[in-house]
Amino acid sequence: MEREMNKIVIVKRKTRLQELVCQYNTVEQAKFYIEHMGVDFSDYIVEDRNYQAALKQVTDIAERFARVQVIEREFVPNMLFGGRDIVIAVGQDGLVANVMKYLDGQPLVGVNPDTNRWDGVLLAYEAGQLSGLLPRIIAGKYHAKEITMAQALTRDGQKMLAVNDLFIGCQTHTSARYEVTWNGKNENQSSSGIIISTGLGATGWYKSVMAQANRMAAIFHCGQIRQEPLSWEADSLTFVVREAYPSRATQADLIYGKIDRGDDFRVVSKMPARGVVFSDGIEEDAITFNSGTEITVQIADKKGCLVI
Repeated sequence: MEREMNKIVIVKRKTRLQELVCQYNTVEQAKFYIEHMGVDFSDYIVEDRNYQAALKQVTDIAERFARVQVIEREFVPNMLFGGRDIVIAVGQDGLVANVMKYLDGQPLVGVNPDTNRWDGVLLAYEAGQLSGLLPRIIAGKYHAKEITMAQALTRDGQKMLAVNDLFIGCQTHTSARYEVTWNGKNENQSSSGIIISTGLGATGWYKSVMAQANRMAAIFHCGQIRQEPLSWEADSLTFVVREAYPSRATQADLIYGKIDRGDDFRVVSKMPARGVVFSDGIEEDAITFNSGTEITVQIADKKGCLVI
């Protein structure tokens, strides 16, 4: 078959069993540790077996249509993707989000390796379905959603993209101190940090914060908090401040709102140390957010392309 793409890139992730083996050197030692803690080790075995079987099936199918490159998730930030590559993420929803922000319009396919284990909001396909899907992608006859992403920018040129959400705050459980500006309004805050969510990320961290707010409203007989859900492609973000603390020096009014394209949303750190900005739950890849650092949050110009 003639192929017009450069290659098919399959992104995999380590299973819990593989991570344990990395830590304890052998399966036997990992089993001893887990069972010593009173946990059923067989679940780790089953999860790994199902994942490896799905990964092999995906690889075998992909090799029928193009040259294939399989990479670990941690190497994605340094991967040079070709303009015509097709990318397949085999794993959980978080893997799809983590891969998407490093692409530039290439079609991304999420494969659910274990439908009995993972809900897979972003995992539209099972491994066997790729036989029919890949020829359609090669021919350009496929459906995809444009996914809005957020971006955080610093004055010195650092940039971070987020598919689900950005977190601005402190890397420990101590309070974050900063000044926030939103469309001409500004205030000093002390909180557990700010979450800025995309429409796609509304089912993640943001959802847990809003669930707590709804439950508190119900306890105090204030009714249900009604919020219009954002579509995945909506040019809008939502910010929510976690546990804002009002005091003589800090306020708690700017705790929720929308950031549309062109809006001004900035945060200036007042923390001498341990301030961070990270995206999609990846704390290891963070921007340092210490005293004087200013972060501007915007809707990213680049959009993700998720095959549905």
